[in-house]
Amino acid sequence: MITVSSLLDAHWYERYKTISKLNIRSSIYDVTNRCNLRCKGCFFFSSGEHQVADEENDLAQWHQFIDREMARGVNLAILIGGEPTLCLDRVEAFYKKLPTFCATNGLIKVPRDRFPDLMVGISLWGDSADETVLRGKDTFKISSANYQGDPNAYYLYTITPKQLGKTEAIIAKIRDVGLKVHMQLLSNDEGVDGFSWQPDELVAVREEMDAMLDRYPETVISCKYYHEVITSGTMLGRRFGWMECPSVTEPLDRRQPQPKRLIGFIRWSSNLRAMHRCCTSETRDCATCKDGAAHMSWVMVNKRAHIKTAKDLQNWIEVYEMFAKLYRFIPW
Repeated sequence: MITVSSLLDAHWYERYKTISKLNIRSSIYDVTNRCNLRCKGCFFFSSGEHQVADEENDLAQWHQFIDREMARGVNLAILIGGEPTLCLDRVEAFYKKLPTFCATNGLIKVPRDRFPDLMVGISLWGDSADETVLRGKDTFKISSANYQGDPNAYYLYTITPKQLGKTEAIIAKIRDVGLKVHMQLLSNDEGVDGFSWQPDELVAVREEMDAMLDRYPETVISCKYYHEVITSGTMLGRRFGWMECPSVTEPLDRRQPQPKRLIGFIRWSSNLRAMHRCCTSETRDCATCKDGAAHMSWVMVNKRAHIKTAKDLQNWIEVYEMFAKLYRFIPW
C-alpha cells in the first residue's frame, strides 16, 4: 500500500507534517465596488460584478458578518475589490478578527501603524509600457515607494505575452526594492489585442518562469510544478475547467459529479449577501482561465491523486507550501 510516509524521506516528511496541520479555510470578499484604476482585463469590472449589489456602508453590519464567517470556519479572509484600501475601516474589521490578506494596486499605502503585519499583495501587470496600456499608468513607481523593504508585502506579477523576454528586468527591480514576487498569468478577459496567450508562448513563459525561480530564489515565491500546471492547464493528465475548478462558491455549486473543492469557499459581494460564481469572473470561459490561486487550489485539494510517486507528492507539498507562504501561514 502506497502511503505518504512510504514515499517521503525524513526531510520531505517533516515538510509534509508542517503543512498538514494548517487546515486552511478561505473565502474571498469584495470590500468595495469602487477602484482608483480601471484596468483592461480586470475580471471584476469586465464581468459586471461591481454592479451585482450596492455596498454595505454600515460598519456594524460588516462586524456581524465577519463573526458569522468565523463561526462557519473561515480562517483566512482574502480581501479584493474594487480597491480595498479605499475602505480601510472594512479592512480593519477583518484584520482585527482573523488572518487577513489584502490585494491592492499599491497606490494607497496601507498604514503600518494601524496594520503592522497585514499581508499585502500588490498587483503589477508588467513593465511601464504594458502597465500604461492595460492600467492607464505605470503603478510600480508609486507602489514600490509605498512598500519598499516591507516584510509583509509582495508583488503579484501578472505576466502577459508582451512580457516574454522581459520578466527578469521586472523581477530584478522588485528585488532591488527589497520585496518578494509571485508570478501569475493574464487571462485577458476583455480581449485586448496582443495579450491573449498562444500555445508556443505558454511553453516559452514556463521556461522563463523556471529560469526566474532558479536565478532569484530569495525573491521569487513559486515552484516549478505550479509553473507547469498554470501554463499547460493540465495536472496529472486532467485539464482545468469548470468541472475541475475547486474555487466555485459552495452554495451555488450544482456540478455533478462534484469535483474535489475548497471546503466552505464563498466569494461574497460587497453587500454581504449576494455571492459570485467563483473566485474570479462571472463571465470568464473556464477553459481559458489562468488564475494563479485557482490553479494552486486545484493542486492542493487533489492530494490523494498525488500520492503515487515520491516526485508527485513532493510537487504537491511545494505548491501547498507556496500557497501557505503567500498567505503568511508559514515563513517565506
